[in-house]
Amino acid sequence: MSGYKEVLLAQRPETSRDIGSHLFEIRKNEEISAQQGQIAVQVTHLSLDPAMLGWMMPDETSYIPPVALNSRMRGLGIGTVIDSKNEAFQEGDTVMGMFGWTELAISDGQGVTKLSSDINREMALSIFALPGLTATQGFFNVGKPKQGETIVVTGAAGSVGSIVGQLAKAEGLRVIGVVGSEEKANWIVDQLGFDGAVNYKSDTAAKRLEELTPDGVDIFFENTGGALQQHVIDQMNAHGRVVVCGMIADYQSETPRPGPNWIPVIKKRLTIQGFTMPDHFDQTEQLLEKLTPYVLGGKIQYRAHVLKGLENAVSGLSLLFTGENRGKLMVEL
Repeated sequence: MSGYKEVLLAQRPETSRDIGSHLFEIRKNEEISAQQGQIAVQVTHLSLDPAMLGWMMPDETSYIPPVALNSRMRGLGIGTVIDSKNEAFQEGDTVMGMFGWTELAISDGQGVTKLSSDINREMALSIFALPGLTATQGFFNVGKPKQGETIVVTGAAGSVGSIVGQLAKAEGLRVIGVVGSEEKANWIVDQLGFDGAVNYKSDTAAKRLEELTPDGVDIFFENTGGALQQHVIDQMNAHGRVVVCGMIADYQSETPRPGPNWIPVIKKRLTIQGFTMPDHFDQTEQLLEKLTPYVLGGKIQYRAHVLKGLENAVSGLSLLFTGENRGKLMVEL
């Protein structure tokens, strides 16, 4: 390629409502080559994830350092090795890694995973990348599920929540999903096999939750936060587990909602654990080994929301926070 484009973070957002083109700069660079020990990757697909909002914020105490201003926006991508001076990789290899928002990436191979050359790249980003790894780690290793239990998943039509729900069904749990529209509710029940769905925007959401969980809730996989959170906590059984993966509703709020009432937490001896996938990247191989049989067995479905062109990463990121995306959001370059 004769030169390549990359996207830089030019300024920091104040809230998710502030996400827009004014935060970024698209820069055209001259072509660069791999040096000894490196690979050059032509990036073909980029993942857009809610965590990116946190990566743009100036919080030095977070689980991962913020993206530096005037540097390439962080992000997971899939591409093809077009030049290799690293004996672990060959030209033509399909690879996945944190290449950032760029058409061309140079890497020393650390943290880069080789994929089958014939893999569907949309499927890989939808299932085997951050969504699938996060769902697998959170559900199995934090949620500690048991057959016959009931799980409530918020953000159930999203990239992580939809996989959590399908893994739970495959493991013999009763699965209730919380979503933000009737279309999403129908999709998770009719297509993904959830046992029931709650539209949190409905005036009867709390009542619907109670109706769908007559035996209580054993696992609460929390992706969104919001007003329904306390109602789920109130429905939980003794020794229930709350897996706190995301708070996308509060990402959009200047004043986050107060946390749950702690009295039920004490009475029911609940375990509440927050987690982020970067803490577990060293377990990627084991997590993929755990997830792959479910995929090969037809237990995991997905849908991808694909935008075209690197410049649309800038405008597309806001879709995650308005709920307008339909499936795993990504950019095809």
